[in-house]
Amino acid sequence: MLIGQYKHTIDIKKRLALPIKFRGELGVKVIVTKGIENCLVVYTIKEWEIMSQKLGNLPVSQGEARSFARHLLASAMEVELDKLGRILLPDYLKDYSDLKKNVVICGLSNRLEIWDEQKWNDYSKNAEKGVEEIVSKLGSLGI
Repeated sequence: MLIGQYKHTIDIKKRLALPIKFRGELGVKVIVTKGIENCLVVYTIKEWEIMSQKLGNLPVSQGEARSFARHLLASAMEVELDKLGRILLPDYLKDYSDLKKNVVICGLSNRLEIWDEQKWNDYSKNAEKGVEEIVSKLGSLGI
C-alpha cells in the first residue's frame, strides 16, 4: 500500500528518486500525469489501466467529462525507474506543477502525488483547518 509522505529533491538532470518503500509496489514503469491542484500523480501500470478505462467510459457528450479526461490522458507519460529508483520528469509536467528542487511525495493508497514542497505545506495547513467539515460531508459516503 502506498501511504505516507516523503521529502525528496529533484536533481540537476530533472530526475526524482521515488521512496525506497514504494519501489517494489510500483514496478519498473509508472505513469506520471497532471493531478488536481497542480500536483503530479504517479500510477502503477495496473492502476493506470483501471483509471484510463474509467476515463474512457465517461460520456463524450459532457464537456466536463471530456475536459477531465483530456487533463489526465493527454498529459500522461510512461516513465521507467532507473537502477536507483529515479524517474525523469518531463518539462511540461514539471512546469505544470511548478516543481522546483524540493518536493513532497505523498502515498495515497493506490497512487502517489508529487507536490512542490512549499505548495504542499500551504495546502496541508489550509486543508487541516477544514477537516471537521470535510469529515461530516464524507459521512454520507460511508467514511
